[in-house]
Amino acid sequence: MITIPTVTLNDDTAFPELGLGTYNLKGADGVDAIVSAIGTGYRLLDTAVNYENEREVGEAVQRSGVDRDELLVATKIPGRDHGYDEAIASVHGSLKRLALEHIDLLLIHWPNPSVDKYVDTWRAMIALREQGLARTIGVSNFTAAMLTRLIDETGVVPAVNQVELHPYFPQADLRAFHETNDIRTESWSPLARRSELLSEQVVQEVADRHGVTPTQAVLRWHVQLGSTPIPKSADASRQRENADVFGFALTDDEVAAISALERGRLWDGDPETHEEM
Repeated sequence: MITIPTVTLNDDTAFPELGLGTYNLKGADGVDAIVSAIGTGYRLLDTAVNYENEREVGEAVQRSGVDRDELLVATKIPGRDHGYDEAIASVHGSLKRLALEHIDLLLIHWPNPSVDKYVDTWRAMIALREQGLARTIGVSNFTAAMLTRLIDETGVVPAVNQVELHPYFPQADLRAFHETNDIRTESWSPLARRSELLSEQVVQEVADRHGVTPTQAVLRWHVQLGSTPIPKSADASRQRENADVFGFALTDDEVAAISALERGRLWDGDPETHEEM
């Protein structure tokens, strides 16, 4: 089994430096894949209401045989549930589907600024944390300005911001804001799915120098940036490959060379305009 190191969040939670994305892991095969990942050593499991697989994640937790306190189950409040009362009800629905007594990491999935209810949603999450129904609270796809508003209006700093982040979109300015405010960065689509990233010459050269795969080189890049990547895979061997990135280190020049691939977002995911219900 691979041991994935942890960092300490601003609420003193031990948070893995790499986790499992579960998007599209559904049904019996999905449960089996998540159980396999837990057996490999994954302890952070990322789901969402809109992934429609909270039941599978909860079943995998029960089947894994791993002590519940060792696992961090993350889920996300969808846009249609923004608002104080709506968010409370949404989380109770997630807990029922997950069949868990608490959520380890609760996130707002998208800020949906035109609706302008994410501060009310955040206030509900603070209350849920006080009730013990959510251990750690954070956000996803928030800009620095949106984070600042949450902090200014509630006095509570999100522990995590999960954002699109990969070598084509390293998010240097946002990561610097996170570091200044003690917010952990988490990377969705860390391997820039459906792109040519893993065949980029610089990625292949870095991988070859360390005797690892291009995938491992990129995931190690995330770790050294100070971001937790959450790659998704249903394949046991690929899950192991993805997690096995803590036995080598890139040089500063190699990190910079991979970051130099920057060209911007790959999808229509600007939090100022992209909204999901």
